[in-house]
Amino acid sequence: MSKADSPIDVLLFAGSFELRGTSAYTLRLAQYAAEYGIHTRVICPDASRVDPSMRLKLDISEYRNLKVPLLGQLMLRLVKQELSKKLPDLIHIQSRHVLPQGQWLARKIKRPFLLTVNDYLQSDERLRIDMNWCKGIITVSESVKKDLIARTGLSEEFVLVIPSGVNVPEDANLAPVLSRDRQPVVGTAGPLEAIKGLPYFLGAASRVLAVNPKVQFLISGAGPEESNLRYLSRDLEISENVTFVPNLYDFSISLEAMDIFCLASLRQGLGTIMLEAMALAKPVIATGVGGIYSVIRDGETGLVIPPSNSEALASSILKLLEDPLKARAMGEAARELVRREFRVETMIEKTVEQYKLALKVMSEPAIN
Repeated sequence: MSKADSPIDVLLFAGSFELRGTSAYTLRLAQYAAEYGIHTRVICPDASRVDPSMRLKLDISEYRNLKVPLLGQLMLRLVKQELSKKLPDLIHIQSRHVLPQGQWLARKIKRPFLLTVNDYLQSDERLRIDMNWCKGIITVSESVKKDLIARTGLSEEFVLVIPSGVNVPEDANLAPVLSRDRQPVVGTAGPLEAIKGLPYFLGAASRVLAVNPKVQFLISGAGPEESNLRYLSRDLEISENVTFVPNLYDFSISLEAMDIFCLASLRQGLGTIMLEAMALAKPVIATGVGGIYSVIRDGETGLVIPPSNSEALASSILKLLEDPLKARAMGEAARELVRREFRVETMIEKTVEQYKLALKVMSEPAIN
């Protein structure tokens, strides 16, 4: 095989793996890019949350304390030393949270990089990008792109939208939604953080249970709000109907157990876990924030409600519980939407195009 035909070597520079959509994004790139002529290596501070069976198949190296002052610089120098044995062609920084470390490395080994931005900058946050080595920014939705451009002044052409992609299982693998032979399960999944609006989900659960005490509620994920949410479920006297599932490697089992998926976020870049639920033909209820409108067509592929509103969420849950046929039709429409517009193959293909374009631009001679 000639050098021109050899795989492009891409370093995926990531933060610690957690049970969230951004980590799933990195794992999908690492899993599927080889099918498109890309060899990937992953560097991160912690991969303990990656399924061991998957980790055996992937090239993942851990460097603890990468983001810790002083120690982080030492770790980065070790990374640089290790990479010097076989330099990557390109670095793909997986999150703005590791941008400082990733672009330091890009400068030191003289390699171009791309950056993926999955969500919105904080109000006091600045994004300092080394334009000498950065060859483009990928965002997961038009909403994130517009916010990023408004906050940074970057050009439209420099920022590209590539929505996160998910796997769509075959019809035969799908469990029927709201089957009469079992109790209905209404769930949510993702990191347990304040921005996810989970107290409103529990507030809605309390209202639903006052009407239908047989409904079960599922919260899948881990994070700093877990203890507060457990306390709130006890305070609302609904803990017998609420199950917390914090210690999984992914959300697949939890999503399969749900009849209805809820996303109560106060801000949301896109909603990768929501897409995973839709791919399983689960009807979705989501707050109308951020990138949600690029996915959910209200009344067709899901229900859209205002944020911070337990009453509206409860009303939508009851509406679907009372009309299983409508819930199933909505779930099927959602699945078809994901099949058309949010397949993992599409995400990989478009990302690989950007890898090739970045390397082409880097190899072109400068015009004086």
